[in-house]
Amino acid sequence: MHIVEQYLAAWNERAPGARRAAVEAAFAPQAAYKDPLMQGAGHAGLDAMIAGAQDHFPGHRFALAGTPASHNDMVRFSWTLGVPGAEPVARGTDLAVLAADGRLASVTGFLD
Repeated sequence: MHIVEQYLAAWNERAPGARRAAVEAAFAPQAAYKDPLMQGAGHAGLDAMIAGAQDHFPGHRFALAGTPASHNDMVRFSWTLGVPGAEPVARGTDLAVLAADGRLASVTGFLD
């Protein structure tokens, strides 16, 4: 599913300008994200939140785990976070609501 690929690309992009462009491509302008550890809203807030997570996990990347499932305006997918070639340090499942334009309107993350 293309939107999930865009979402993970935003989380993995380290160059600030390219990351902001990836956030804007994946998220609607007023989109919100929350999980047990962090939250952000709007393109600027989401970009800052992702930058903070990247600072906390240098060298780590998100990868899709399994196949996304979707119906109506909802998407569910699982992911891993780790250094490429090593065991993941975290796993989770995200539930997303799509905006009318196909970008993400909201994402709620769960740590597995």
